[in-house]
Amino acid sequence: MKTRLAFAVVVLAFTASAFAQRPAALYPDATPVLSLDGLRKVAWPNTTIESVTLNETEGSVRITAIVTHPPAKDRVTVWVALPLKNWNGRFMGTGGGGFMGGRPESLRGPVTQGFAAAATDTGHEGSSGAFALNANGRLNWPEIRDNAYLGIHEMTVVGKALTQAFYGKPARYAYFIGSSTGGRQGLMEAQRYPEDYDGIFSGCPAVNWARMVPGGLWPQAVMREANHYVSKAKLDAATAAAVTACDAADGVTDGVIDDPLRCAWDPTALVGTQTGEEVFTAADAELIRQIWDGARSRDGKRLWYGYPRGTNLSAVAGTEGTPLTGKPFTIAWDWIKFFLAQNPSYDGSLFTRDEFELFLSQSAELYGPVFSADNPDLTRFRDRGGKLLITHGLADQLIPPQSTIEYYEKVQQRMGGAAQVAQFARLFLVPGVDHGFRGAGPTPAGTQAALIRWVEEGQAPDRLLGEAKDKDGKVRRTRPLFPYPQFAKYSGRGSPDDAAHFVAATPAR
Repeated sequence: MKTRLAFAVVVLAFTASAFAQRPAALYPDATPVLSLDGLRKVAWPNTTIESVTLNETEGSVRITAIVTHPPAKDRVTVWVALPLKNWNGRFMGTGGGGFMGGRPESLRGPVTQGFAAAATDTGHEGSSGAFALNANGRLNWPEIRDNAYLGIHEMTVVGKALTQAFYGKPARYAYFIGSSTGGRQGLMEAQRYPEDYDGIFSGCPAVNWARMVPGGLWPQAVMREANHYVSKAKLDAATAAAVTACDAADGVTDGVIDDPLRCAWDPTALVGTQTGEEVFTAADAELIRQIWDGARSRDGKRLWYGYPRGTNLSAVAGTEGTPLTGKPFTIAWDWIKFFLAQNPSYDGSLFTRDEFELFLSQSAELYGPVFSADNPDLTRFRDRGGKLLITHGLADQLIPPQSTIEYYEKVQQRMGGAAQVAQFARLFLVPGVDHGFRGAGPTPAGTQAALIRWVEEGQAPDRLLGEAKDKDGKVRRTRPLFPYPQFAKYSGRGSPDDAAHFVAATPAR
């Protein structure tokens, strides 16, 4: 539970950080035309307004609505926040993390910036995957569908309707912001419901959810098969050594591997060295090498991506106890128990490498069409003027960035090539930051403003500014971030802590 909640907090923290500037108002004279009682009477198909309250501290009206899909007995809760003053004329949908569709707390940032905003639980309370099974132990397909894609769409439709009813005019533009599950939700909106949003920010997206989630258990499977568990101290030592070995490859020594996918440092170099009271062994090196390489079948076929060097491996290769045993990532383990084994009491001792491979195949076949946001055909989203801004940290400890790169390249292949896709969708890779955009590398700043300029003024982002701050919040380093496949290259002159001294470069193929 602690891991699952921490994951959600990271996503919320990142979402809140995007709201740094208040966008200019599109309706300078916008004021509410409907009372709280009037909002309670707004009618929408299969929707019940459960509560309407005044949040004086926030300066907003908070609405809770319940959406159902008869004859199913599902209940999708939608939270909407509407500013009483200074509505900026826009609607903002927000995403969630893990199995959580979203949280009402995520609306604070948008509403203080003047957005009408919405969030949803996508049909279930809490962060567990237990909702996948009904009371009879069978797959609960209505709630699975709500969580996979339909809940966010319902949130958007209801949120826009209440916005228009309250202000007497529609939101001129609609934006979605989300990271991780929220990033997947944003891509799903562009693919399934391209009319919902004009601009979508998708951070560290769980694009291929049906492979990514079980794929995250590869480290546990190979450690169990070897009957050898690598301690956190040894994982950290390997990560630090890899950073030291590959850091300067970009011409700057700053504690960051700028291109970890090209770093090939071998952990065998640590064999025989002391790590605290432990000695690094050949077995440790072999397991870490397999974790970096990623999931493979018995015949060597690639099943899922590995975690780049420089990543905090203990998130997926966690261990505990004396002697050490495996500690699987909670979300992935819930997926196995409730969605695949369909047994809340599934015995983890049965989880072998062969079982891993079978579960991953089952997951891809059964849930790929439902959960994975990997359709590269964005024709309808592009044709209605939609803009898509994707970012991914290259030290992501939960979702390998290779999956996002793969998806973006498939979009390029499907949609006419790199130049054509860059007109409506851009990917920015961020060296040295993890799943919550934390780490030694500079974190993207101003992503919301960049997306709004692209949608409303036609100014495509040719670069984003990355900022690294000290513990007091002071910016200590800046670095430009360029659209994929470009990267920031040090000019060789001036301070390497200043973005002005970097230029865009393209890696050799």
